[in-house]
Amino acid sequence: MTQSIVRYTLRGLAAGALLLAQLPAAAQARREYLLTNDWKFAKGDVPGAAQPDFQDAKWQTVSIPHDWAIYGPFSSTNDLQKVKIEQNNEAQATTKAGRTGGLPFIGTGWYRRPLAVPGFGPGKRAVLVFDGAMSDAHVFINGKEVGRWPYGYNTFHFDITPFLQASGPNTLAVRLENQPEASRWYPGAGLYRNVHLLVTDDVHIPVWGTYLTTPEISASAATVKLKTKVEMPGGKAAGLRLETEIRDAAGKVIAKASTPLPAGAQEFEQNLTVPKPRLWSPETPVLYSASSKLFAGDVLKDEYTTPFGIRSFKFESGKGFSLNGQPRKFRGVCNHHDLGPLGAAVNTAALRRQLTLLKDLGADAIRTTHNMPAPELVQLCDEMGFMVIVESFDEWKKAKVKNGYSQYFDQWAEKDLVNMVHRDRNHPSVVLWSIGNEVPDQWAPGGVAIAKQLQDIVHREDPTRPVTAGMDQFDAAVGNGFAALLDVPGFNYKPHRYPEAHAKLPQGMLMGSETASTVSSRGVYKFPVEKGKDKKYPDNQSSSYDVEYCNWSQTPDEEFAAQDDLSYTMGEFVWTGFDYLGEPTPYDEKWPSHSSYFGIMDLAGIPKDRFYLYRSRWNTAAPTLHLLPHWTWPGREGQTTPVFCYTSYPEAELFVNGKSQGRQRKATTGTNLQARYRLMWNEVKYAPGSIKVVAYDAQGKAVATEEIKTAGKPHHIKLTADRTKLTADGQDLAFVTARVEDAQGNLCPDAGNELEFAVSGAGRFRAVANGDATNLQLFHEPHMKAFQGMLVALVQTTDKAGPVQLKATGKGLKEATVQLKSESAAKPR
Repeated sequence: MTQSIVRYTLRGLAAGALLLAQLPAAAQARREYLLTNDWKFAKGDVPGAAQPDFQDAKWQTVSIPHDWAIYGPFSSTNDLQKVKIEQNNEAQATTKAGRTGGLPFIGTGWYRRPLAVPGFGPGKRAVLVFDGAMSDAHVFINGKEVGRWPYGYNTFHFDITPFLQASGPNTLAVRLENQPEASRWYPGAGLYRNVHLLVTDDVHIPVWGTYLTTPEISASAATVKLKTKVEMPGGKAAGLRLETEIRDAAGKVIAKASTPLPAGAQEFEQNLTVPKPRLWSPETPVLYSASSKLFAGDVLKDEYTTPFGIRSFKFESGKGFSLNGQPRKFRGVCNHHDLGPLGAAVNTAALRRQLTLLKDLGADAIRTTHNMPAPELVQLCDEMGFMVIVESFDEWKKAKVKNGYSQYFDQWAEKDLVNMVHRDRNHPSVVLWSIGNEVPDQWAPGGVAIAKQLQDIVHREDPTRPVTAGMDQFDAAVGNGFAALLDVPGFNYKPHRYPEAHAKLPQGMLMGSETASTVSSRGVYKFPVEKGKDKKYPDNQSSSYDVEYCNWSQTPDEEFAAQDDLSYTMGEFVWTGFDYLGEPTPYDEKWPSHSSYFGIMDLAGIPKDRFYLYRSRWNTAAPTLHLLPHWTWPGREGQTTPVFCYTSYPEAELFVNGKSQGRQRKATTGTNLQARYRLMWNEVKYAPGSIKVVAYDAQGKAVATEEIKTAGKPHHIKLTADRTKLTADGQDLAFVTARVEDAQGNLCPDAGNELEFAVSGAGRFRAVANGDATNLQLFHEPHMKAFQGMLVALVQTTDKAGPVQLKATGKGLKEATVQLKSESAAKPR
């Protein structure tokens, strides 16, 4: 949501009244409350649950965001699908057990809570905003239905003013229902994103009521054009005036405007000038804010703040993409919306951790596959510096799954697109809108017309950004005009056909909207090391040598070469940044696999080897030197065990137990694309001890080393927290990595010890994950087996400040503790 002046967590009637008494008079114009606590939840369709007098005392008490299905249990019968996946080039239907994660998300769920509306009465308006509700939301106030919104990924809002009792009490109820075979991945279930209550004057700026652009930018000044809608009783009000101040990142006012509303108008237009603007980019994510006050005469009616950034970008024929006048190629990842062990329940700390890891990777862009993201993600991308493709649909009129979005398309597609664009069009991070992913309408009759219809809607609502789509049906899309229609053509897994697309399409540019689909399991290595498609093993794992991929895709190196060699390519979006729940290719048909293998990082957020392959290419600010595999192979003595090095340095020498295996230098030409981006010693024989790599710079000087030693028996647990200072807001998280190590501190790479966790102090245990796609242990229980020697435990704060301790124990292992500190949350502004 666009920021408001005051935001609170509304706990109930008494708390709401207390907050009202504490509010300063100047802040009465607009209040925003997060409806986080005091919710009651029940699974199943409950007659009468919308009625105010319904007795819900026996229902479960939950906090929002809430994903009812992530608590399991896992089962192969949850959403069992017998389907032919055309996108995977399947010739016949087969049974897929883990396609949607093996979690119990199907069915109906009800949420209820008392709704205090502080300050509500004559002359006031109240609006509920749902950042996302999975799915087919029906919202009730005092037993009467306020509205419905089917698409679970989109943000929607309802004016509830006519349904409220000014003196109270009021009851909010929400009915959600997930159909079987409605998704190709784990969608989550419930009120899995935040719910907001807005209370304003009846003369007010509506939800997403501002539209801010920066049409002219130079080194000396930037023009800011701000359009602000106003709503008023009867469509008219006397003497309205909008006063706007632009503030820089330090909060200093740098521009002002005061504008009367023209007679008969419903929208203000203001043009302000920012002197010597600091430009937004992934490297310099500088943010400004436009703070507006709406007056009727001398009476303050509303306040509204629009954060924004100043930047320019172009997509040009023959030149590709440029940001602030500088050509660049996207170093992007595709990401699903789930947060691993948290499921679909959004959490800002978890999103921030993902983006922090992606920053270290060197990534600068995200494609929100295949749906609208949580608003917190887009806000964090503004703040931390990531360019974003906001994507809308995985389905149009022609279905991929039995009960997918196609059932809603005709009635809801335009409404969904308008909400998507209006919510996110002020964000500097957003540079492209995607109207679809691999839709079968690429080749179906009428598909080109639908694409034009959707693109026109987006252009109408935001003329400043181009439109793209992820295309996988190359021949159809290029041959029938579908690809030519799009502002920016995006191709999924087609690096070998980029020259053909460039020759046939009018845009003179293209991008890899989805690339690689390389599969691997963290810390698992298979022999012999061979490049291959759809390889399967009895243990349901994939090799971390990063040479295994899907039948429709490639290894990373093929895309690297296309991006390097073809000037008209504009970068790539790798499938995927993180593993996600569902789509366990290549084990779609083999339970217990129930999460993906595509991720550069696993489901727990632990980097795989592939992380360093991409980092060696993308992170230009810090060197990369990474050696694989591990060097603990009892029983492989004397057998060929290839060693790879992922590095940003051009050359390196490998030593096994002190004996040189020769120097390798990255190739600059040739058909062996792996040799351009990896250093490989393919004939190394395993011998216990150590492997060591020495890296050389372009001048041949030895500049860095890395060594991996053969591990002994598991001896102790080592804990490392991503953050040690947390906020006591009941939502903040620390991600603590647990390693099983030998007495010398070497990772025990095959350790599968069961670890137990206990949290004391001002925190609580939240979840645990080990990154194993076959693991059926429940995330919310405080114990789990390590996978390849590692896992991650999550500690959540309470609303009380103080010290927090996490203790980890395991049979036969020396225990470990980590100390955290939870500090009081900042008071509302």
